[in-house]
Amino acid sequence: MDASLVRERERERDRERPDVAIGVSDFLCLPSAQELNHANMSLGGSSMGSGSTTVRRAFEFGRTHVVRPKGKHQATVVWLHGLGDNGASWSQLLETLPLPNIKWICPTAPSQPISLFGGFPSTAWFDVTELSENAQDDLEGLEASAAHVASLLSTEPTDIKLAVGGFSMGAAISLYSATCFALGKYNNGNPYPANISAAVGLSGWVPCSKTLNSRLEGKDEAARRAASLPILLCHGKGDDVVPFKFGERSAKALSSSGFRDVTFKVYDGLGHYTTPEEMDDLCTWFNSKLGLEGRS
Repeated sequence: MDASLVRERERERDRERPDVAIGVSDFLCLPSAQELNHANMSLGGSSMGSGSTTVRRAFEFGRTHVVRPKGKHQATVVWLHGLGDNGASWSQLLETLPLPNIKWICPTAPSQPISLFGGFPSTAWFDVTELSENAQDDLEGLEASAAHVASLLSTEPTDIKLAVGGFSMGAAISLYSATCFALGKYNNGNPYPANISAAVGLSGWVPCSKTLNSRLEGKDEAARRAASLPILLCHGKGDDVVPFKFGERSAKALSSSGFRDVTFKVYDGLGHYTTPEEMDDLCTWFNSKLGLEGRS
């Protein structure tokens, strides 16, 4: 799809929803206009680098934006943007939510060439190779980003509950972090250090889902962590970027792998953006699962 068609589709989409979309720029720049009609299709794909020779990449993460709690600090959430976006746009939105007891940490992904775009650079948590349900997952990128999230959480006070969340590609990292927490390690075998109390994915998918069940099978401690971790997935039926079926399959993959507290909220007509209704549901869920004192 060339740039002119991308921009025209964006204009048509904006005309269709002038009064509902919250100002999140994930889908506004060229790479994210095509957002993961591809990496989402890595749902169930194999792991990049298995049986192949790879060169380790350097990841330079961008600026991190922090929204301080307006009330008593009870929880810290690392929130991850989508492809082509940055931490600033989401920090501005999250600051408006009636969740005074949450500290939000909004990092910015590295700028890196995206294979699907012919090497066109974009802020991205990992690389995307092809438009295929059998596309390989970029394990090196996934694990570097998940490790960055864990590092951001590592300096929080020990009495504070920790959570991860994100939109689209950011949701993929959030949910990948949740699976690493359950397993107690990354796919490369290194221990996963963060003690996560909740995970959220909006308009996203679970990477490496095809092997998730087998990786958790027979591991009692991992099964206990998976069963106790609350996860919220939200997806619009009108999503033309990360199709609804990928969110639906992600919820089923998590549930069938032993994650017992999975909430999958469906929004009729919602495209690849977020709305006040979805944000209200997010606030209610966080208050409940993190045991927060209340809304402002």
